[in-house]
Amino acid sequence: MARGSVRSAIHVVFAGEKVRPDHLLPAPEVTESEAGPDFSVPTLDALVRMKLTSFRLKDKVHLLDLLDVGLIDPSWSDRLPTELAFRLNALVAERDRET
Repeated sequence: MARGSVRSAIHVVFAGEKVRPDHLLPAPEVTESEAGPDFSVPTLDALVRMKLTSFRLKDKVHLLDLLDVGLIDPSWSDRLPTELAFRLNALVAERDRET
C-alpha cells in the first residue's frame, strides 16, 4: 500500500461554509474564483481572507510572502472585516519589527 505524506494531501473546503466553527468567516463562494489553466482558483481577495481567517503559522508565512512580493500591502486592511484587518496589521507590524 502506498503512503502519501500530509504535505501531498488535498484539503477540501466547501464554498460558503466555515471550515471550523470558530472561524470568523465562511470560505469564499465559488463566484469568487477565476479560471486557471486546469481548474478555478480563488481570487486574491478571497485567498487573503481565507489565510487571515485560518491564521495558522503556514497561513501567516503565505501572507508574508504576498506582502514581500507586493501582491498585498497594509492598505488591504481597509477592505477587510475589522478582525481580519487587525490580524493583517499585526502581521505587518511584526514583520516590520523584525526587519
